[in-house]
Amino acid sequence: MKVNIMKPSLSLLLILALATSTQAADRPNILFIAVDDLRPELGCYGSPIAITPNLDALAGGGLLFNRAYCQQAICRPSRASLMTGARPETTGLFHNYVSLRELQPDIVTLPQHLIANGYEATYCGKIFHQGDTDEGVSWNRDPVKWIKGIKKSAGAFALPENQKIQSDDRTAMIAKYGDAAKYGLASGPAYEGADVPDHGYEDGYNTLRAIETMKQMVASDDKPFFLALGFKKPHLNWVSPKKYWDLYDPAKIPMATEVEPPDGGAAMGLHASFELRTRAGIPKSGPLGPELSRTLKHAYLACVSYVDAQIGMMIAALEEAGVRDNTIIVVWGDHGWHLGDMGVWGKATNYEIATRVPLMIWAPDMKSRGAKTDALVELVDIYPTLCDLAGVSKPDHLEGHSFAALMNDANQPWKKAAFSQYPNPALREWAANPLSPAMRETWFGPLITEVEDRIKTQQGNRWDRELFEQHLMGYTMRTDRYRLVLWKDHRDLSIAPVFVELFDHQTDPNETKNIADANPELVQSLTQQWQAGWEASL
Repeated sequence: MKVNIMKPSLSLLLILALATSTQAADRPNILFIAVDDLRPELGCYGSPIAITPNLDALAGGGLLFNRAYCQQAICRPSRASLMTGARPETTGLFHNYVSLRELQPDIVTLPQHLIANGYEATYCGKIFHQGDTDEGVSWNRDPVKWIKGIKKSAGAFALPENQKIQSDDRTAMIAKYGDAAKYGLASGPAYEGADVPDHGYEDGYNTLRAIETMKQMVASDDKPFFLALGFKKPHLNWVSPKKYWDLYDPAKIPMATEVEPPDGGAAMGLHASFELRTRAGIPKSGPLGPELSRTLKHAYLACVSYVDAQIGMMIAALEEAGVRDNTIIVVWGDHGWHLGDMGVWGKATNYEIATRVPLMIWAPDMKSRGAKTDALVELVDIYPTLCDLAGVSKPDHLEGHSFAALMNDANQPWKKAAFSQYPNPALREWAANPLSPAMRETWFGPLITEVEDRIKTQQGNRWDRELFEQHLMGYTMRTDRYRLVLWKDHRDLSIAPVFVELFDHQTDPNETKNIADANPELVQSLTQQWQAGWEASL
């Protein structure tokens, strides 16, 4: 029997389109702020030194997460995970030198999904990692490219002498090491504090671009906006205007107190501060020394205050445009950063200091204002949360759990665990990619050999070069009380780990002592919990 299927009339289609448009127009705007390499070194997180009044004010009117964790403590995998709502084991991204679309051509990103639900989406600054900007797929509006009458920052450094150091260093390194030098071996000085306006550096200029872009979107007033603003600081190099350096008295800056590797910890758990050591003026081996260490932390803090000021400008612009009260604001860091903690400088570990991130959110109708929650949350949870807050459906591929409910009751029971991972930091380059032959020929060679010898001494007959360099993955699970780290062969997770770490945050919040050997039954129980996966933690 032939069935007559009625085609919708043109008038019906127009009514449906109008209804969809009206529904989208009623949805909140979203200001999505990413900060690179920012650990919870903020006033609202209890830092005794950080000057961050704007972030503190945002947290004071919203919800701050005390225990938020990234899925991998390196830029590209962390951001790919957050932006897709999928974990690294699903995206396949474990280092910075492979693109998201190369591995996941069809996965639907957060802004892509919001666009499909009536949003206008654009970005300024660093949201995805470089090379993963996803133009034409995740974004449907071009941002303002330049600001009339304001000169764009010239590059990484404002001072000519530092520009010359970077250029000369790069020329010399390429002449000596060839293409290997192009992957970060010549980066110029680690810090700078030039007497320039905020827009004299890239983050300040991008903030002005974002403000102007927001004004244009508000003026069109036909769609809610998803505006992503990404700050590169406090990523190396630590450059910021002098006035932010002047906020701090170097003598009063508290330094890391736990500067030794964990007692009984994994020899492969820490790296040799490779990323920092590529900078001019940084020792290529050995300790940094107290004076340089203090200057570096001063530089980091200055960058944090610089970014805080830009965030304050952006939020003030929302107020001025009259859309602050209907704009969700979420601020997140892509991973933490060791500032001498455990004796290393950088991200790229499986420990608390590298995996724990700042996260705060403000929304128009939330009830938990000014609250702080100890609920375990993950960056992969942001995607489903924003879907809930925006009133749109959640794609089936998501591997996070919306924390929207916490915004009305911050102290309710929540996840049992958060999950992160990182391939062997000690025998990887600073972008988490496997060591290249050329890297062993640089001044990194002795550092690599030193770390490798420590691993051989600890692991004995379990040492296998291919396994430890190419396939060893550290999987870490943070529960309410414990951090478990399982060092496993990524090719076959059914094989027993080559090493286990366990830290008790109730008695040892700085993770100074591995207690795995003394607690085999606890290790077994926690390992079973890890094996059950993230789904079982809900």
